[in-house]
Amino acid sequence: MNGERDRGLWITAARARGARHSEGMNPLGSESVFLVGDARRAGHPRRWIDGGQFDRPYRGVRALHVDDGGDQPHLQQRTAIVRAALVFAAHMHPAEYFSHTTAAIMWELPLPLLPDAQPHVSVPGRAPRIRGIHGHQIDPALSRVVEHPTYGVRVADAATTWAMLGGMLRHPYDLVALGDAVVRVPRIPGHSARIERDAWGTLADLEAAVHAGRRRGASPLREALARIRPGVASRMETWVRLIVIDAGLPEPVTDHDVFDRHGGFVGCVDLAYPELRIAIEYEGDQHRTDQRQWHRDIEKHERLADLGWRVIRVSRDQVFRDPASIAQRVRRAIDAAR
Repeated sequence: MNGERDRGLWITAARARGARHSEGMNPLGSESVFLVGDARRAGHPRRWIDGGQFDRPYRGVRALHVDDGGDQPHLQQRTAIVRAALVFAAHMHPAEYFSHTTAAIMWELPLPLLPDAQPHVSVPGRAPRIRGIHGHQIDPALSRVVEHPTYGVRVADAATTWAMLGGMLRHPYDLVALGDAVVRVPRIPGHSARIERDAWGTLADLEAAVHAGRRRGASPLREALARIRPGVASRMETWVRLIVIDAGLPEPVTDHDVFDRHGGFVGCVDLAYPELRIAIEYEGDQHRTDQRQWHRDIEKHERLADLGWRVIRVSRDQVFRDPASIAQRVRRAIDAAR
């Protein structure tokens, strides 16, 4: 593929809003797709179009085959869903938009492992019935649709996405975790507290989405809304916070910066009781596999101990298999500190 006949052949999600690219073969890597009709008009033979290097996700569409590799099922699934969505975006109807769990993944909101990687597509009119797609008919009053800042496709905004999942997520903690992620303002901890980006939405946005009209899962949404907090960096941190609260313990502070007596920055802890000098840290797998992260954690926890802090470290296995043990450890630490 080269020259003028290839101009505009390779497309991505930008195709959905009328844009084309002219950088030659596969300018945007693994997410490049093209329409069969465009390839034929560009002079490519059918044998090439139907070659084994391309997947056939939908009728009339080809996508460069990509092996996402890796051994992390959540990451693999999120990659597969985004890729499938961008492929479908090549021939989306102007009224269609990505929604539900697909929109959540595009907004990088935390989800449990999903039953499949098929994109969710919504429309005000009749729900799309297309192989490989979960189609939905949504009342326009219940959905605010925007152009995604990264992918350039039509997508339910983050607050709407959260509300759409009120009837889909099985565990109430996950609905809170999703809301925590919507209102979170990522920052660089320490003296500067530099903001990395604005939140995808506010508590007021979430409340407006709940009260926009009758929707599935309204009761779980209202219950979750009261428990959402800013400053929570991960799904597991939400789970740990709620495990502690639901055990009858005081609510810990989120995203807490600790400084020494001279004003030097010691570190940021996931959850804390500052007046008792108790920190609760979730140890994700990256804390084990990333050597630099591991060494930073050791240094931070040693400095916290020097300042009289008690650090309670929590693993994924404890969260899902033995949550009561987390609450017991926190309770013992609180009793000892008082």
